[in-house]
Amino acid sequence: MRAQGHVGSEDVLAGRERYVARGVATPPLVVARAEGARIWDVEGREYLDFAGGIGCVNIGHRHPAVVEAIHAQVDRYLHQCFMVGSYEPYVELCERLAGLSPCRGVEQKSILLNSGAEAIENAVKIARAATGRGAVVVFERGFHGRTLLTLAMTEKTTYKAGFGPLPAEVHHVPFPIALHGVRVADTMTALQRLFRTDVEPGRVAAIVIEPVQGEGGFYPAPPELMVELRALCDAHGILLVADEVQTGLARTGRWFAMHHHPVACDLMTCAKSLAAGLPLSAVIGRAELMDAPGPGGLGGTYGGNPLGVAAAHAVLDIIEDENLVDRAVLLGDRLRERLEALRRRAPSIAEVRGPGAMIAIELMNGGEPDADLARAIQSRAQAAGLVLLTCGIHGNVLRFLFPLTIQDAVFAEALEILEKAILGS
Repeated sequence: MRAQGHVGSEDVLAGRERYVARGVATPPLVVARAEGARIWDVEGREYLDFAGGIGCVNIGHRHPAVVEAIHAQVDRYLHQCFMVGSYEPYVELCERLAGLSPCRGVEQKSILLNSGAEAIENAVKIARAATGRGAVVVFERGFHGRTLLTLAMTEKTTYKAGFGPLPAEVHHVPFPIALHGVRVADTMTALQRLFRTDVEPGRVAAIVIEPVQGEGGFYPAPPELMVELRALCDAHGILLVADEVQTGLARTGRWFAMHHHPVACDLMTCAKSLAAGLPLSAVIGRAELMDAPGPGGLGGTYGGNPLGVAAAHAVLDIIEDENLVDRAVLLGDRLRERLEALRRRAPSIAEVRGPGAMIAIELMNGGEPDADLARAIQSRAQAAGLVLLTCGIHGNVLRFLFPLTIQDAVFAEALEILEKAILGS
């Protein structure tokens, strides 16, 4: 693999088969470089990127301001470990996140970590420390990570098979999805039944929810659900935790998806696009909750790595300076309009949904999920130069995670490829 000269896709894929664990599922795409909304494979083929590293590059690949910030940090220090010595950029980033937080409370604090799963684990730890309770309630079709605790919170057997037993005290209730006949009233009835039959509310530390389910299918939480959950949590002393790992940083047409709702959460997590693809995540919340764990109770060797923090500062600047919150709404409206028009020609599109630029289509035939069609569209699109992702527990949802910095002409080019792939032409 380290031989001199050109290494082609077949060489890399053969090495991947020989040396990389098979549990890491990857398509036959070998990336050589990326810029903006474009990626190139090792043979030089160009693709438009509507996957974004699964939502990690809202500001595009290798944005010049991010590259410059990382280079500048490299010349100072690569690693410090915040538990060995504080550094100003970490503190400044926590201050900036406090100003953007959709959480309750005037005073906000944060901890910086490595990944979305680690952020969720720490949010649960903080909720347990703050409430003195152990149980957690989550929602069907949700995705919160691949560690053992977050696997217990995630609902998809593909991720869980062979890894049990999983941690206890994690309870699932239905997520309201009108397309599948589940109403907000059904969710609230299930919660009340859960409290009567499985776990009394006085034992529940937190209800954890994605404001828009990501891997589960891009289903937005109805505003009335958030209002009901907020009232329920307040009545029983339960913390409401928003998992904004995929929804955060302008993707939904707000800084965070919780900003769409008339109520606030108590804690939230973010990751993915926070550092333009570098491993960085955060838990944010009101100060008295974040301070519930004692000194030494939270931490991690690489959490808040200086390079990730430098990238995150650049990301926040870019979102503000380039007005990407409004840009997400504009691009999302264009895509939604195109997809709704396609629905009239492609009846297998059961629904177009999602706020801002967090858009997906669900494919069904005869009332049943059509994962084969989703894979076929994905394959046709990639052959024509457009990288797409599927999602949903049946794999029948196509999601679109293009950079919010994508140029209008490039976006139009991508939509033409998408339309042909959907129509099979």
